[in-house]
Amino acid sequence: MIRWGTSAWLGSLAVGAILAATVTFAGVEDRADAGRALPAPTLSTPPTSSPRPTTTTTTAPPDPCGAVAAGMSSRARLAQLVMVGVDPRGADDAVDQVRAEQIGGIFIGGDAVGLLSGGALGSVHATASLPLTVAVDDEGGRVQRVDQLDGELPSAREMVARYSPDEVRALAHKRGAALRARGVTMDLAPVVDTSDQPGRTVIGDRSFSPDPRVATAYALAFSDGLRAAGVAPVLKHFPGHGNTTGDSHLGSVRSPALDALRGTDLVPYRSLPEFGDVTVMVGHIDVPGLTDGRPASVSPAAYALLRGEFAFAGPVMTDDLGAMRAVTDLYDLPDAVLHALAAGADVALWSSGGRTGEVLTRLENAVASGELPQARVDEALRRVLHAKQVC
Repeated sequence: MIRWGTSAWLGSLAVGAILAATVTFAGVEDRADAGRALPAPTLSTPPTSSPRPTTTTTTAPPDPCGAVAAGMSSRARLAQLVMVGVDPRGADDAVDQVRAEQIGGIFIGGDAVGLLSGGALGSVHATASLPLTVAVDDEGGRVQRVDQLDGELPSAREMVARYSPDEVRALAHKRGAALRARGVTMDLAPVVDTSDQPGRTVIGDRSFSPDPRVATAYALAFSDGLRAAGVAPVLKHFPGHGNTTGDSHLGSVRSPALDALRGTDLVPYRSLPEFGDVTVMVGHIDVPGLTDGRPASVSPAAYALLRGEFAFAGPVMTDDLGAMRAVTDLYDLPDAVLHALAAGADVALWSSGGRTGEVLTRLENAVASGELPQARVDEALRRVLHAKQVC
């Protein structure tokens, strides 16, 4: 089972759990009557002694994630809940960021490939005290990351036109193997939004199909291929970006009402059990009937829908909180991260990089004041550590 980390880095961190139950039965014997006959009891004669109640003592199993968390400072726990953009030209910036705060993940955007070449990511991984998530955007078409190094992938819409789901699974496996060999552990793909909008619109040809059944089948194949290669897939953009008005990179966007989404973009999420171990990305989408005018990424109702109606128990991450105006027009970065985590996100992403110390200090203060409940931090940390196979 492939999650966010690699087994080579996790062996020393795995914690076993043993359940022990001790059952003690106690009886009573009348020693004074030993050796002589006793009259047979009658209905009016109570027995000379009554057995004591059975006592069962159960020892709760140790909590492996709790044991790991107990050895971490408050700031270190919060640092595992962020994914920060780094300079793609080389390893220096990423090494500095990981060494300084032991952040849980980095995101490699842009066009430069220095950090993805020549084993450069090896030094970054070596700096992390816990397994580091290294993510890229590599969907295919106009959103891909290693095309200069490993060749181009067709867009999702083109994949459906040219290939069967089995062929897409093989294509994604080949691409996942290339990413993994470079040190990447997560691909922010596939898109499961359903859309028939023109190819160059915000989703457009990034969607496999306007037909939810086709979109689900091809997204499942792509996801399976990545995971088989050791790369964690990310399904996006919950609750659905395929039929929105506007581009969340440029400003606020609104989707059709929640009831309408249940027949389009939300359909693939009903197949989440078939996808296995994946992460879900929540987009900056205002959904009438759900988010009350707020972006889904900072709306508790959106996370409640994913956890409740769709019963998703895995890690949930945000779309970019640092470079998309649907959020940056509303919040400064530290507050955006705080609102997202408080709403239900497990990982907050900002591709713009920097400001990590400022964000973590804001989160620490929020935990101390109760603005960010400790229970919410513990819940998110548990999911992140579990996905990394730390516990």
